[in-house]
Amino acid sequence: MTSSTADLWHHYGRARASSDRAVPDTFYWTWGQDAGPGTEALGDLTGRRVGDLGAGASRHAAHLAVHHQPARVIAIDASPAQHAMATDLYAHLAPRLRIVRSEAVPHLQAMRDSYDVLYSVFGALDFTDPRELLPAAAAALKPGGRLLFATLAHYLSGTPAQPDVVAAEVPAKAPDGEEATMRRWVLQEHVWTKLLDEAGFTRITVDVLPAATKNGPRTADTLLVSAYRPSY
Repeated sequence: MTSSTADLWHHYGRARASSDRAVPDTFYWTWGQDAGPGTEALGDLTGRRVGDLGAGASRHAAHLAVHHQPARVIAIDASPAQHAMATDLYAHLAPRLRIVRSEAVPHLQAMRDSYDVLYSVFGALDFTDPRELLPAAAAALKPGGRLLFATLAHYLSGTPAQPDVVAAEVPAKAPDGEEATMRRWVLQEHVWTKLLDEAGFTRITVDVLPAATKNGPRTADTLLVSAYRPSY
């Protein structure tokens, strides 16, 4: 998102931020944020350098910084509004938590061989062309480093995920309240696996995390995707 582009994340999370300023006690990967695996999926983060790609208000990153003794968690998000919200909520957790306003790809390109772990919870992996982001992520990881991300297993409407690298236009809202759209990549498992392989990742696994409840129009299953940069 460039400075001339409307911040389509301007409204996201604002109501919650006004009433809930706590560091979350829990960390979930599922779309509903109510069940399934938690931080154990990331492994031991003690002393590790961790990056949250598309961190939003940085709630997941704050949880890791407080509860899991990483050397540092860097929360990256391109949205000015999300960056401001995260800073207001969690700037006091510095230096263990660093909140960065940046597009994911240029940040990763500038951080070669820097991260032990990169993760995303319906963040930048959903809203950035994976043909650009995944190679940048591989380069930013240290040899043997890991990428773990949660993404939609299918569209919220129930429509199946794409069998090719195709983005859909999904509804969004501009800061002035006008209706807008943004691109979101909702891809089938084999597509993610192929993209990760092409980007140089190895030990690729994809787990399906079913929605805790199937009721309602916006429930969805989750793909939890794990991959490693090869060790040299």
